[in-house]
Amino acid sequence: MQRKNKASKTETGGTGGDMPLTGHLTELRRRILVAAAVFFLLTAAALTQSEKLIAVFTDMGLKYGYRFVYLAPQELLLQQFKVAALAGFLLSLPLILYEIYAFARPGLTGRESRILRVVLIAGLFFFAGGAFFAYTVTIPFMLNFLIRLSDDTIFAAQISVENYLSFVLLIFTIFGFIFEMPLVSALLSRFGVLNPRMLKKARPFAVVFIFFLAAVITPPDVFSQILVAVPMILLYQLSILVSKIFRTCNFPEETV
Repeated sequence: MQRKNKASKTETGGTGGDMPLTGHLTELRRRILVAAAVFFLLTAAALTQSEKLIAVFTDMGLKYGYRFVYLAPQELLLQQFKVAALAGFLLSLPLILYEIYAFARPGLTGRESRILRVVLIAGLFFFAGGAFFAYTVTIPFMLNFLIRLSDDTIFAAQISVENYLSFVLLIFTIFGFIFEMPLVSALLSRFGVLNPRMLKKARPFAVVFIFFLAAVITPPDVFSQILVAVPMILLYQLSILVSKIFRTCNFPEETV
């Protein structure tokens, strides 16, 4: 009887496969509490540097002639909390992803575990790549274009800190998720939902949708739309290649 129990544990990769529901809920609560505690600690640490973090974003606008104001007594303080919370989340994200992986690991096969690790790690790098592209290319171009609209008018650009940070952080978030496109394609291809032939057939419609989306999220000029649309089209092409690789590649089972 004892041999059977040991064999069962070996097959499931540990005791996680035999854990009752209450055990899973207890483990889930513990991992959530750990992730939440780290998030709050890092947010508190980031709050001490919130003025410097806000300056990183506002310096981009000051360089193009923007002037910033706050319209409510509590506005600046609230923005410091918002930026600190965002920084705390990003800094704790690797731990959060690890906790997700560690919780799901006992119920996965070796191959599934390896795929999940690749997806989580690659997701971090793709999101960081999208944010970096937004910081170095997209946002400076948009800020420069938008401030130039007031050159021949009687209006001066004095933007509230809240509106400015909301705009900048929205662009960061959009491009972070846009750069996840190849990863989503890889994951869906691995599970048989997508294949390269489907993506190639949908490419003309995807290009039209990409330009439509670029027109929605950018200023109303052709150059801004192209600046956003071209990277998205290249990412779509990369998605086709990644889909082909993940559709055919074989992730070996891990030995334990």
